[in-house]
Formats: sequence, structure tokens, C-alpha cells
Amino acid sequence: MRFGLVGTGHWASTVHGPGLVAHPDADLVAVWGRRRNEAEKLASRLGVKAAGSLEELIASVEAVAFAVPPHVQAPMATMAAAAGRHLLLEKPVALDVAAAEGIMSTVSASGVSTVVFFTARFSPGLRSWFAQLAGGDWESGTFVELGSIFTAGSPYQGSEWRHEKGALWDIGPHALATVTVALGPVVSAHVARGRRDTVTLTTTHRDGGIASCLLALDAPIEARFRSARFYGASGVLERPDNPALVGDAYGAAIDALIESSSGRPHACDIAFGVEVVRVIEGVDTTGRWSLV
Repeated sequence: MRFGLVGTGHWASTVHGPGLVAHPDADLVAVWGRRRNEAEKLASRLGVKAAGSLEELIASVEAVAFAVPPHVQAPMATMAAAAGRHLLLEKPVALDVAAAEGIMSTVSASGVSTVVFFTARFSPGLRSWFAQLAGGDWESGTFVELGSIFTAGSPYQGSEWRHEKGALWDIGPHALATVTVALGPVVSAHVARGRRDTVTLTTTHRDGGIASCLLALDAPIEARFRSARFYGASGVLERPDNPALVGDAYGAAIDALIESSSGRPHACDIAFGVEVVRVIEGVDTTGRWSLV
């Protein structure tokens, strides 16, 4: 499948670009970015051309991979879908429901395939754990990710959208992508805010299960921590201490998009991406969200 890459930042240069170049069934054709000089540098490193415009990139490929902030991604993804291109999207797919639904509506009209890169869901090292989650009987769960990404030397130090939107929007999608595997779709949620950027997102699920997600992007360095654990008739299941290799996970996401292009939607498609945005926007706006 011929791919174009949109974006020239840290993830584009360390994960998306190298992942597309290395994948046996992907052919990275071109790179485009809003900063022409950065696009040319990245394209040169990857051994492909730098497209002169987004329209030029879209016209030359079958699928577009995105590595840009969510509010930038949404209109570009809509444009690519309207042109009949498959989409490999970053999470969250947008920063508001209207923009997310705009992508989904265009995707539906065009009949293209989509995959949203929720990193852990594609990690080969966590595949068996997620299979246990999906096949088990769970009543509740906890998800904790306390990061400290704005420190000196961090590639995310200057990420404006992460500074503005915080852990709820950056880590919240990963939390929802995990707890819904065990407990099913979210039907209501609320959020409590603590010191710094710390938030607790509590979710209630369709079959009555509940989950509590503790999230932060600017926790003290000494407090950095990550875990997930689920409880129910199947016992207690804790996520293994198996750091996800992001490159391998991205390769699996490319696999998923190629496979879904044959007509079988992936669980992490644009429809799920919209569900995630709907929950997060709801709790971010009013503190509480409910499906009804």
C-alpha cells in the first residue's frame, strides 16, 4: 500500500516515518509538513520525496498516515478521506466532537478504512494480555499513568496542545482504549481535578462495570508510574511490566490498516475514535458526561 506521511515532528521522525519505511507491505512515497524545510530534511533521511502541498501528497498515495496535533489532523484527515484515501490516525482524532464526526462522516461516504494508533492496543508484547481482558469476566478496573513529560530534554516539552489540554486529552484516550476492552462501551463518566495536571476519570460501562483512571502529564519525576489492573469473576489481571516498543506497535497498526482495507473494520477505527472524543469532551466541558 502506498503511504504518504503528514508531519515532521518527533513522532513522525522516530516512529511513523521509520515504521512505514521498514514495513514490508507499505511503500512510503512522500512526506509533507507545514514547515517545508523540515519536510525536506525528514524526506531526505527517509529516502523519499517531500511533497509540495498536502494535495500533492494525497494525490500520489493510497493511504495517509498522520503525525500532527489533533486539531491539525482533523481537517486534513477529512480532506484525505474525501479523496478516497485510507487513514492511519493519531489519538485523539480531534479536539471536539464536531470535528471528529466530520472525519467519520466523510469516511463513511467514501468507504475508506481507518485505524487510530492507540499505542498499547497494537503492542505485540501486550497482545495476549488484551486477549485475556476481552475474554474475561470483569466488574471493575484501575488505570494509572503518571507522566512527567515537560521536563528539560523531553521531546514533548514544547507541545502546545498537550500543555493546553493536559493529561485528560493526551492519556485519557489510552485509558479508554484499555478499560473498554475489559468492561465494554462507556455510558457515563465524570472527572475530578487535583494538583498540577492530575485528573481522575471515572467511567461506568454498559454492563455496569466501573473503572477509575488516574492521569497526569506533569507529575513529579519521582512519582512517575504506570499500571492497569482489572477485577471480577475471572480473578485479578494486571498489565505485565512489559514496556511497549512503539516501533513494533506502529508496525502492527500499519498491518491493521492494510487488513481493514479489505472490508473488515478494526476495533480501533474512526468510530471508536469518535466515542473517545465524545467522552473526553463531555467531562472536560461539564465535569460529567452521559450517553443519555
